[in-house]
Amino acid sequence: MTNHWIDYQHSDVFMNIGLNTAENHPVSMKWIDKARQEKGAKLICVDPRITRTAAVADIYAPIRPGTNTAFLAGLINYALANEYYHEEYVKHYTNASYLIKEEFSFEDGMFTSPEEVNGDYYQRNENGEIITDPDLEDPNCVFQLLKDHYQRYDLDTVSEITGCPKDSLKEVAKTFCSTGEPAKAGNIMYAMGITQFTHGAQNVRSIAILQLLLGNMGIAGGGVNAQRGQSNVQGSTDMAMLYHIIPGYMGTPSAQLHPTFEDYKEQETPDSGYWENTPKFITSMLKAFWGDYATAGNDYCYDFMPKLDEKDRSHIGMFREMAEGNVEGMICWADNPAVSGPSTAHKRDYMGKLKWMVSIDIFENETAAFWKAPGVDPEEIDTEVFLLPAALHVEREGSISNSGRWIQWRNKAVNPPGEAKSDLEIVDLIYKNIKSKYEAENGVFPEPILNLNWDYGEPADPETVAKEINGFNTITGELIENFTHLQSNGSTASGNWLYCGYYNDHNAPPTKRRHREVQGIGLHPDWSFAWPLNRRVIYNRCAADPKGKPWNPETPLVWYENGQWKTNDVPDFNTDVPPEDTANTPFIMLPEGQGRLFGNVALVDGPFPEHYEPWESPVENIMSSTQFNPHVTEWYPDQRAEIDSEEYPYIATSYRITEHYQTGMMTRNMPWLYETMPDIFVEISKSLADKLGITKGESVEVITPRGKYQAGTCITNRIRPIQVNGRKLEMVGLLWHWGYQGAAKGAVANDVSPSIGDANTTIPEYKAFLCNIRKVNNYD
Repeated sequence: MTNHWIDYQHSDVFMNIGLNTAENHPVSMKWIDKARQEKGAKLICVDPRITRTAAVADIYAPIRPGTNTAFLAGLINYALANEYYHEEYVKHYTNASYLIKEEFSFEDGMFTSPEEVNGDYYQRNENGEIITDPDLEDPNCVFQLLKDHYQRYDLDTVSEITGCPKDSLKEVAKTFCSTGEPAKAGNIMYAMGITQFTHGAQNVRSIAILQLLLGNMGIAGGGVNAQRGQSNVQGSTDMAMLYHIIPGYMGTPSAQLHPTFEDYKEQETPDSGYWENTPKFITSMLKAFWGDYATAGNDYCYDFMPKLDEKDRSHIGMFREMAEGNVEGMICWADNPAVSGPSTAHKRDYMGKLKWMVSIDIFENETAAFWKAPGVDPEEIDTEVFLLPAALHVEREGSISNSGRWIQWRNKAVNPPGEAKSDLEIVDLIYKNIKSKYEAENGVFPEPILNLNWDYGEPADPETVAKEINGFNTITGELIENFTHLQSNGSTASGNWLYCGYYNDHNAPPTKRRHREVQGIGLHPDWSFAWPLNRRVIYNRCAADPKGKPWNPETPLVWYENGQWKTNDVPDFNTDVPPEDTANTPFIMLPEGQGRLFGNVALVDGPFPEHYEPWESPVENIMSSTQFNPHVTEWYPDQRAEIDSEEYPYIATSYRITEHYQTGMMTRNMPWLYETMPDIFVEISKSLADKLGITKGESVEVITPRGKYQAGTCITNRIRPIQVNGRKLEMVGLLWHWGYQGAAKGAVANDVSPSIGDANTTIPEYKAFLCNIRKVNNYD
């Protein structure tokens, strides 16, 4: 998320792709409407359904689920072929001029791997410096390779793949690519309709490439802007809820790659860019974790850190281990994988192989009650389940981080009922009891537990935790002003380098702060704290040309005037030097200092995005014989429907509705919400309903190789058949908010979704798979 929602007021064109802003993010829609009303901004909606966002959009482009990469490739090709790209921006601020080794190739959907070219695609001189062609004419430069790769995605081809009519596709391309003008700003918003695919990471990369070509990164009104599905999803990833990162987006240590602290620092610290400070970040984190016990003599307790091994620690991989009996217990915290995970019927079976499970939630959800699922005999379940009642978000205080990276303090509104406790209280009690157990019985490896720096008061105080995350000087105890003060010698501690400064004298909770009048261009710099350094627009050096002149004088973020830099935002470059000294290194978090049109070694599935079909697809890939992402792990190949399957002829895609939230555990227990949407349903087109003889409200059975479930039908014009390469394909819309617990019950839709994930992140492919549906008679 590079720009905050309020910054949307400066956008000229919005592309809403893979999300439904009007329903799911109404506050951001307010700022979109402001731009449309006050400056004539255009809203494009790209979606398989005619959503409420599509209904109010200036341009609606239908798309087959799972073809976002091809759709975006068509726009990239259109920008290149018609010279809509921002040439000066591309030359100075991206790696377009870098020369790639001649051994690099792309054939039949497969790229030359980094290993085949000694681990690095770039051509370098004897000093290790990247060789460039400033004129962008060398056939081996990134720009020429980019043009060559994307010229295959002409509008006719993209229309055949995606099902988007060519005239609609062209209208989208022309409208959005118009933001390549220096004074224009294009804004791309996305959510899980982009990420939940076997090529989800490359979908996001495609967005980034398009925005870099058009000069839309680092400017007011621009950016690549994820809209989070929950109020603190941003905060959860910042604080490393994902298995492959530790706080502040540092990589999780690997037993094979980083057996020692020196190995970690050497391999995880690049030679240039702001990640050069990695030793300061991780040392300060380790000091926060183990305090005085962490010293230079013991590598700041690096050996205490868990290390990744050869096992797959992703969600799908973890449940596979559970299925094989390799996991004895699970703590499931504010999560309900019995409803939200892929192939959930199988996952519930796997839970029965656990010896114990702890579920922490506001209600007894389906995961806590997996042994109560329909058709399950509790007598056959040996798993011991513990349910710990938790406090709702309004029943506890603490900070959250929203979609704009704003860290805001949320005060407690009411006390939780009964014995329900806040997450902090629960984890505090768990730790203290585990520690006392280790003190009494020692254990195999007690040192990391017994020496943990854990002193947050009785009861645990969220402000004390916040101060530790913010960071402090280990000698004086004073809070750190920002992450530029972190050190690698143990003199500083910080739970998350990104959050340094969010809780100091200037950035304490709102109860301790004042709100000044809006200044500059309306970035609200005195409201909350935006990581990093309270910066509202990331990479804002890109908002001015190489000489420091703002691309758009009406919405300047940074500019050079009368021998000095002026700013409306916290700059992410050295303002003590003239413009030319920062003209070619605006992307400070990358070692190259420039935006990557060509991903050197960033993603496992190639330096350029390429269209691959979803794991389950009704058609063959017309771009190559490589049908689906070749780097995807197939855990359950026997659960895959065949290409163009007669048994499973329809495209299934899942989504949310306004009335319910996530797995519905909160909303399905609130009468005023479940009364407005009491029952699960399947959404189908009128043409499919006519074909199958189904009338509105009649029950159908949804069937995939993973399982089946029953639901009522909703027959609407919002879903329509789509023409793909001369064939008419039908789509089926699935909702997943229901389960067998709570006041309002219903089938678990994810019983039919596949356990297959993105090649880089393993996020499941919920948005595109195959199914069949059949009418269910009342007497069946």
